[in-house]
Amino acid sequence: MGEMKALYRKYRPTKLSEVIGQERVTKPLENSLKTGNISHAYLFTGPRGCGKTSVARILAHEVNGFGYKIEDNYTDIIEIDAASNTGVDNIRDLIEKTIIAPTEGKYKVYIIDEVHMLSKSAFNALLKTLEEPPKHVIFIMATTDAYKVPITITSRSQVYNFQLATHDVMLNHLKAIAKKEKININDDALEQIVIRGGGSFRDSISLLDQISTLSDKDITKEDVLSALGIPDEQIINQLLEAYENGDFSTITDILHTTLDSGLKAEILAENIIRNIISNPKPKFLPLLQRLPEVKDSFPEAKLLVAFLAEAAERPQFATLPTKVAHTAPPEPKPVVMPPKEPAKKTSAPVDFSWEDYLSSVHDASPTIFSILEKCTYQYSGNILTIYPAVSIQKKILEAAKNKAILAKNLPSGISLEITDGKNRPKNTDKSAKNPELSKISDIMGEVQEVKTDGVPF
Repeated sequence: MGEMKALYRKYRPTKLSEVIGQERVTKPLENSLKTGNISHAYLFTGPRGCGKTSVARILAHEVNGFGYKIEDNYTDIIEIDAASNTGVDNIRDLIEKTIIAPTEGKYKVYIIDEVHMLSKSAFNALLKTLEEPPKHVIFIMATTDAYKVPITITSRSQVYNFQLATHDVMLNHLKAIAKKEKININDDALEQIVIRGGGSFRDSISLLDQISTLSDKDITKEDVLSALGIPDEQIINQLLEAYENGDFSTITDILHTTLDSGLKAEILAENIIRNIISNPKPKFLPLLQRLPEVKDSFPEAKLLVAFLAEAAERPQFATLPTKVAHTAPPEPKPVVMPPKEPAKKTSAPVDFSWEDYLSSVHDASPTIFSILEKCTYQYSGNILTIYPAVSIQKKILEAAKNKAILAKNLPSGISLEITDGKNRPKNTDKSAKNPELSKISDIMGEVQEVKTDGVPF
C-alpha cells in the first residue's frame, strides 16, 4: 500500500490544465509556453491558499519540459522563502549563482515566495538582476501583499492576479473529491465547509479531510457546525431580530448562552457579518461597523460592545434588566471528603518519546499526525495527556477510530487521555520546535506555530 497523503496534497494540481478557477492566469501562461514567449520575471499576487505557489512550481517544470511530481527535486528549480531570507546577503548569494548555467533544463528558475518580505537593500540588489537578467534565468515571485512590492520590481515583471475560488467552483470541487474518496457527506454539510474555507483551496480541502474522520456514516450539516464551532443560522437570525427590535434582554441571553457553549466570539462575529452582507439593512450599519473589531484581545467583550453599545444609548435601556443584575453568590456547600482508598501499587515507569510517537502515528495516519503535531502534551505516571488547541482537533482525535490509532501506537503500559487545551498546566511539554514560540506561550498562553508546508493547495 502506498503512503497516505493529506487530501490537499493528494489533489494539488501538477499541470496548468489541472488548475481550477484561475483560467485568467493559466490560459495566458499556456499560450506563452506554446509560443515560446517566456518572460524572465513573473509576479503572482493574491490571497493565501488560491494557488500562487502551485502555479509557480508547475510553470517552473513546464518551461523546462520536466514532468512534475509533487515530491521531485530538480537542481534547476530553486525555491526561496523571502520571509526567512529577507537580507541583502541572501539575495546577493542567489544572484551570484544565477551566472551558473542550468544543468538539466533550458532555464534556471527561482521561485521567491512572500517576496514582499525582502528588505529594501535586498529589493535593490534583485532589481539590478531583473534589469539585465541572464538569458537562462527566470524569476517567479509570489506575494499576498502586492502593494508592498516596489513599483520598480512590478514594472519589470509580468503580473498575474490570482483570486479566491467562487462558491460554486469550490462546492463542485469538494463534491468531486468527496466522491473519489468515498466520503459520505451531504450537500448542506459541504456548503458549510465552503463558507468556512473562504475560497481557499488549501483551507477548504483540509477542512474536508478533517471532517471526513468524524464518522464513517453520512456527515450532516449539524456534524460540521458542531465540529467547526460554527453557529447555527437560527441563532444569528434571532440575534439580529433582537438587535433590530432593541430587545436588550434577549441579546444578552443569547450571547451569554452561545459563548458559554464554547463557540468563539470571532467565529460568531464572522458569521453575523456574512449574514448582514447578504441581507443588508440600514439598522445594521452601526453593528457592521463594530463587528470587524471582534478579534485579538478580549473578543468576547468586543462582541458584547458591538451589540449592546447602541442599545445602551437608547433611553428605554438605560437600566439593565434585573435578570442580568449582579446577585450575591450562593452559600458554599459543605465539602464532604471521600473515604481514603488504600494506596495503589504504582506501575514501573515506561520510557516515552514524543518524536517517536509522532513518527509512529504518521505512518498509521498522516491526517491524524497533522493534527497531533499541533497539540501540546504531558507525560507523567505512564499517562500521556494530549491537549488539542481548538475544539475541532479535540473532536477529531476523540472519534473512536482515531483514538484507537492514537492508543495503538503508544508503547505498552501507557494510557491515553485527551482533554481541552485550556486545561494544560504551565509546565506541559510542547510539541512546537520553535523555542521563541515556547517563550511567548509561557507569557501569553498557548501559541501555535502555523505550518502550511509551503503548499497553497
